[in-house]
Amino acid sequence: MKFLIAGFGSIGRRHFQNLLALGYDDIVFYRTHKGMLEDNELKDFPVETDIQAALAHQPDAVIISNPTALHLDVAIPAAQAGCHILLEKPLSHNMDRVEEFHDTVEESGSRVLVGFQFRFHPGLRRIRRLLSQKAIGTPLSVRAHWGEYLPDWHPREDYRKGYSARADLGGGVLLTLSHPLDYLRWLFGEVRTVYALLGKNSDLELDGVEDTAEIGLRFTNGVIGSVHLNYTQRPPSHWLEIIGTEGTIRWEGMHGSVKCYDTETETWEEFPLQADFERNNLFLSEMKHFIAVALGQFAPICSLDDGIAVQKIVQSAKQFAESDGITESK
Repeated sequence: MKFLIAGFGSIGRRHFQNLLALGYDDIVFYRTHKGMLEDNELKDFPVETDIQAALAHQPDAVIISNPTALHLDVAIPAAQAGCHILLEKPLSHNMDRVEEFHDTVEESGSRVLVGFQFRFHPGLRRIRRLLSQKAIGTPLSVRAHWGEYLPDWHPREDYRKGYSARADLGGGVLLTLSHPLDYLRWLFGEVRTVYALLGKNSDLELDGVEDTAEIGLRFTNGVIGSVHLNYTQRPPSHWLEIIGTEGTIRWEGMHGSVKCYDTETETWEEFPLQADFERNNLFLSEMKHFIAVALGQFAPICSLDDGIAVQKIVQSAKQFAESDGITESK
């Protein structure tokens, strides 16, 4: 199988290394050379600076890991060429070309996996099983929290130049840390109503984007949820709490342990992660799944429709924050 990797920032480099680890080395790169990583690691691989020249290599699968605002500039021609696509989250920075991409995928038969890699986290998969088993009865409310200090993400790089800090590249904490919007929808179903407060509250040098987001969600099944995101928290914190009629589930995202409280026994049951778990396991599992999707062996665990649903939640949150009025996610 031949792969094309579009973009060679930190996530593009991770996907490259994981492909090599899985034994795939027929790889072409599409780079504009506006990123912060050099081509040193790519001396034995073709590197193109034009997307059509890159697609002329006839890749079977395209991994899109360039800045968010540039995703669809690659995804649409890749779909037109009939390639299968791993599209990093979020889908795009707005809804402008999403319908065009969707229609192109429908016409070409391309299979698309959206890169919300937390769907592969064993802790969240455990929670999904616990919910299906009614371990806490009927879920009533949920709270997700994710805060990390942006300059610490890639200490060797200038955070001000990265896409996360720039409006022109599709940055901002709402888009960049949108994973909880996906995994909450995966756990609880469709979102009916969205409200949000967004702010640039810190002294981080950001270019037109927010560093803090508070999002309220009402799911169609009645569950009420909230998500807090920030670029400022030290030490980092990522956790989830679900309150049900018969107990509570808590997940510590940084360490991965899941705890489930049973009101009948008044005890917590803990489900720790395996000792050898590391963050790259999520991306490695995602890549294995994408290869299976490209080969037609599985449907994508996070489909294009799933990615579009998250994009609509993001857009609804932005519209609410701008208008101070409740916006429906449609």
